[in-house]
Amino acid sequence: MPDNTNTTLADLDPGDRAAVIRIGAELEEGERRRLLELGLFPGTVVEAVLDSPLGDPTAYRVRDITVALRREQAQWIEVRHVS
Repeated sequence: MPDNTNTTLADLDPGDRAAVIRIGAELEEGERRRLLELGLFPGTVVEAVLDSPLGDPTAYRVRDITVALRREQAQWIEVRHVS
């Protein structure tokens, strides 16, 4: 069972669920806005759904939609595991 320490979205395995803590402030404004438009707000629970055959991108369920994010993008999203 995953512990409660903070990690990034990129570190989740398929089936893991985590709540968004924050999105890295160092991101370019356009990239940050896109992630927010996808629903990745602090407090939102995200589930890793499926890794692509080559490992990048990964599909995540955010609310009622499934989005694909590259590892580079997912590393900017700090999360905490939830059960």
